[in-house]
Amino acid sequence: MIKFSIKKGDVVEAISGKWKGEQGKVIAVLIKKQRVVLEMTGLSPEKLQEVGRRTVKKTPENPKGGLIERAVSIHISSVKLKVKGEKEIKKAETKKAS
Repeated sequence: MIKFSIKKGDVVEAISGKWKGEQGKVIAVLIKKQRVVLEMTGLSPEKLQEVGRRTVKKTPENPKGGLIERAVSIHISSVKLKVKGEKEIKKAETKKAS
């Protein structure tokens, strides 16, 4: 089994490809496909259009239905870790306090 240093909740930066220079929070790590799913933050309007949208049927959670934005999937070798997830930060702070 392959191990990755990037975990769910980490903030990463895309270092190559279509999303180069953009930051996002890791929603999921797809181990078999070696990809990470990112929730992009601070995108320009042009880049927001490239993210894409999909239609959703009416549900109790979404009574109107309509369009929702998709998350971005990037190969794990194309991202670099910026900030560890909140869990690791809290663990490090408690170790320093002890």
